[in-house]
Amino acid sequence: MGFFYFYHMDIKQYLDSTYLKTPEQAGLSDSENEKVARGFIQEAIGEKFKLIMIRPDRVSLASKMISDAKSKVLVGTVIGFPEGNYSLEQKLEEAKKAIEDGADELDFVCNYEAFKKGQIDFVKEEILQGTKLGISNHKTVKWIIEVAALNSQQIMHLSCLVKNVVISNFSEDHIPAVFVKSSTGFYKTENDLPNGATVPTIIMMLENASPLPVKAAGGVRTFEEAQEMIRLGVRRIGTSSAKAIANGEISKSDY
Repeated sequence: MGFFYFYHMDIKQYLDSTYLKTPEQAGLSDSENEKVARGFIQEAIGEKFKLIMIRPDRVSLASKMISDAKSKVLVGTVIGFPEGNYSLEQKLEEAKKAIEDGADELDFVCNYEAFKKGQIDFVKEEILQGTKLGISNHKTVKWIIEVAALNSQQIMHLSCLVKNVVISNFSEDHIPAVFVKSSTGFYKTENDLPNGATVPTIIMMLENASPLPVKAAGGVRTFEEAQEMIRLGVRRIGTSSAKAIANGEISKSDY
């Protein structure tokens, strides 16, 4: 009972409430989609979640709503989303704009296709420059490696690569502020295979990214699954059903 109580009380501080759909993806008009985004931001404020993860064009809205409510909820956004194939210059520009708009956390999509083609120096450089921009502005940075696009060997290698770039170029004090994150939630898999965090992929990430923290995104749909991820050592969980998970309900969402 005590163990359950501890996690039930603290789980909200692991949850990044997430809404990243475009109007087209949601099947909504711009105004309807903004209303949904506002609802997610308001819910994050009301439920005292760790963070609201929102698209870059909603960062200033989230920042204002949180400020007006005198809330401590953090604002996170995605960079180079969802395929990670923006140029380094485009990613840095998008990140700078997000910082200006009030983002606290920057979730960069790693150019995982370049990594798969063996363009390791290119990937190292974007990790270095993106992390440098975030750290110099006192922001948390996360690198999404898109586990569903990688095989086990690649998951381990890319997690390790992020770690090595960070520990080689930044002080120990900065390590807690740079995460390796599993997924965008938007990768299209074949045969309905999972496109988000699974226990095996998270274990591989934890073993190869350490001492960098790990975020599990997508695929966590129940309080028990969230609890299991936290037990494994995950520091943050990205979900579009944060309230349902915190309340011990089962999410019907695909992220």
